[in-house]
Amino acid sequence: MTVLAAGDVSPGLLGFTVVALIGVALYVLIKSMNKQMSKIKVPHEGDTTDEGKKAE
Repeated sequence: MTVLAAGDVSPGLLGFTVVALIGVALYVLIKSMNKQMSKIKVPHEGDTTDEGKKAE
């Protein structure tokens, strides 16, 4: 175990709590983003019919 000198400052419990909360927020935001991304319908080349080709 290292001993801190008189003038040293460590992040302590507050620093750990802030980092942990940022990590939890990041996890929730990524899950929400994945949920929203799965709702998006992306047309593929074979799925769409071109109106210009139908007229010919």
